[in-house]
Amino acid sequence: MQPNFSSRLRNLSRFLFLSRSQAKYLRKIKRSALFDTQFYTSTNPQLNGLFRRFPARHYVVFGENINLRPNPDFSPGAYTHLNADIAALNMPPFLHYIEHGHAENRLTKELPPMEETVQFTAGTLRPREQDRAPADYAMHVHMYYHDLWPEFADKLNSLDIDFDLFVTITDKGDATDALITQITADFPDAYVVRMPNHGRDIFPFVHVVNSGLLDPYKAVCKFHTKKSPHRQDGEQWRDHLINGILPGVGTADLVARFLADRESVFLVADGQFYNDTQWWGSNRQTVTGLLHRVEERIDPNHLSFPAGSIYWVKPLILSMIKGLELRQDTFEPEYNQVDGTLAHAFERAIGYLAKAGSKTVRQVSELADMVPSPDLPKPAFTSAFYLPQFHPTPENDAWWGKGFTEWNSAVLAKPNFPGHAQPQLPADLGFYDLRLPKTMGAQWAMAADAGIDAFCVYHYWFSGKRVLQEPIDNLMDAPDIPFNFYLCWANESWRRNWDGLSGEILLDQKYEDGFEQELAADAARYMRDPRYMRVDGSRPRFVIYRPDDMPDPAANVARLRAAWRDLGIGDVELGAVLFHIEGENPVADDLFDFWVEMPPHGLVSSSDYLFGGPDGNQLGMEPRGGFGGLIYDYAAVAKNSVSKSYTKHLPAHTIAGIMPSWDNTARRGANAHIAYGANPLRFNAWLEDLCQNRLETSYRGELFVNAWNEWAEKAVLEPSRQYGATYLNVLKDKI
Repeated sequence: MQPNFSSRLRNLSRFLFLSRSQAKYLRKIKRSALFDTQFYTSTNPQLNGLFRRFPARHYVVFGENINLRPNPDFSPGAYTHLNADIAALNMPPFLHYIEHGHAENRLTKELPPMEETVQFTAGTLRPREQDRAPADYAMHVHMYYHDLWPEFADKLNSLDIDFDLFVTITDKGDATDALITQITADFPDAYVVRMPNHGRDIFPFVHVVNSGLLDPYKAVCKFHTKKSPHRQDGEQWRDHLINGILPGVGTADLVARFLADRESVFLVADGQFYNDTQWWGSNRQTVTGLLHRVEERIDPNHLSFPAGSIYWVKPLILSMIKGLELRQDTFEPEYNQVDGTLAHAFERAIGYLAKAGSKTVRQVSELADMVPSPDLPKPAFTSAFYLPQFHPTPENDAWWGKGFTEWNSAVLAKPNFPGHAQPQLPADLGFYDLRLPKTMGAQWAMAADAGIDAFCVYHYWFSGKRVLQEPIDNLMDAPDIPFNFYLCWANESWRRNWDGLSGEILLDQKYEDGFEQELAADAARYMRDPRYMRVDGSRPRFVIYRPDDMPDPAANVARLRAAWRDLGIGDVELGAVLFHIEGENPVADDLFDFWVEMPPHGLVSSSDYLFGGPDGNQLGMEPRGGFGGLIYDYAAVAKNSVSKSYTKHLPAHTIAGIMPSWDNTARRGANAHIAYGANPLRFNAWLEDLCQNRLETSYRGELFVNAWNEWAEKAVLEPSRQYGATYLNVLKDKI
């Protein structure tokens, strides 16, 4: 025992009392900014507490002599070996690099030889063919080091859960054939894919996510053949990462607790939730660009993420990964980099995705005593605004050109800032034509499956003239098509700039004498259809978009109600939209049975603007030249909607509203109004907040969504190419 104690004492003395040359060397290291503290401590976990507090000092006294790296790209031994003149100078290699080699672009490390791989472009993945329903869980395993398969097979066979297995393999020619044969022998139903050596384990995972193969699962486990040759404990680290989240027997209970925890979206082994800016490395700029793709901004003073790229993950995060729209050519070629690649940035960026959704990364031990999240209140009835614009009309032909529909605007939208996801294009239903009732039936099937109870269809009536009526009229002639709906009289005048407030008038709303009886008679036909909703069980529902545009709202409403009674419809449940600009003729709060909250109207305060507001550019980047619109923070709008300062001024009997997004770039180009940060994660967080804090006081416990299919305003629940059916899945989970 005594010699060991003496040795430790000498080492401590050497560490505390530097020689003059060592002290000078240490000062130069600190001034150089070339020493990576995070890298040094993470790749040398054996360091004791004192050495970890002063890693640069440890490097000077001990680390360089045993060839520890001061940063990912510098090896003391390799630097000396690759630069023959260094040995004769009798100076520390890293000191030489600081003073001379860095400026001279000297070679700093010997890269391990790349294993022979086959370079090709990853092909399109096809849906799996199987004669059974998917399991609840999926495993994605990426095999770069083929020799680890027996270890992984044993681990998979030890689990007490049913799962579907997806294996991606870095193709190394003939050796890969043998591995595929072995995997399919061990797991006959496995989906096995050859992959190029590109993007580490990240691109193969992203490729499978993008394919939609992982869409059906409640949770997905991602792990890979991590050896981390730059770490002294690479093997032990891999074992800890995998065994932590896949304990064999006990995995079923662990994943069940993970799914019951509403606050978490990742599950990692203990110690693998990194929560400190020391882990930025060389990745901050790349993370910034990556997050622009889903309209998220970084806070350089905050960084938290699941480290090691081995974790359980929930579907909402997978949809956001798909929304990043990463492809093979987005990732750099492989040169054995140990930091600073898109793959390293991706690892950090997904932590921001969790934070954006007000979620967290959970470590295994944290679940042990965790009480399952209580169920959220659910809306009693959910409506969504529905736009019947998607078909040609004589009026639009005359005003905008032959064959014009809303799709013309949507497909021509141009991005207004870096990462701006425009144009936003449809997925599952394509560029549909609403003159076909079966299309409306397909829309309703999607909506009903997601929990929507009715579409609130815009009704365009101008003193007896109808516009955009063909879809709903064709539906009346197809009584077998399911489609729950009621009408909203869109009583704004049509103007060339689309905002209903200014610009050349294309179709004027005149409110001529007796318009109430004519409007009531026009709407009565639809109210008699059995698909027309009587939400309270007896009265058909009707909504007016701009009641304060009517010349005498109180008298006009009274005459409307009387007209419907005279027509035999009876009492109508009459509502109105809360608009953000007050009209010429004020409306009493109690004139209507209910009010509809329609975000973003009335929910954007002056402090919420990121561009174009009183505080100038707070966006963190410059919009494209000539942009003169407004950009505001989607998350701030969501927060406003549940704040007491806002809700206390709402009329009684207001239905709480929410929007998936708002961005009218397709209509207004460089003068667009844009809610920045609108994505499924933010929508999910807003919906949870509304359910928790607004439904109790919402009219009859209802929820209203703006909108189902406003493609030119990007207020869309329908499946899109960027996010698929994620918005619908969020609704389905909550309502």
